[in-house]
Amino acid sequence: MSLNGFLIVGALLFAIGAYGVLSRRNAIGVLIGIEMMLNAANINLVAFSRHLGNDVDGAVYAIFVIMLAAAEAAVAIAIVLNVFHHAASISVDDYTEMKG
Repeated sequence: MSLNGFLIVGALLFAIGAYGVLSRRNAIGVLIGIEMMLNAANINLVAFSRHLGNDVDGAVYAIFVIMLAAAEAAVAIAIVLNVFHHAASISVDDYTEMKG
C-alpha cells in the first residue's frame, strides 16, 4: 500500500472522529471520537516514518501518543463516572446545567 492510501485512511478516520466529537451528545461518544482522531494521527506518523525510510521514529512517536491517549481516557472516564454519580446522566448538555 502506498503512502497515499495510508493518508486517505488516516484522513477518513480523523473525519469520522471529528464528526463523532461534534455531533454526539453522549460523553462516551465524544471520548470515542477523540480516540479515533488520535489513532488517525498515529497512522499518519507511522506512514510518514516508513515512507521517509526511518522505520523507528514514527513508531516511537505513535507509542508515546498511545500512552497519552490511555492516560486521557482513564482521566476522562473517571470524570464521566463522577458526574454520572451526581447527575445520573452522561449527556454533555447536562454538564453545563451543573455549573454552580
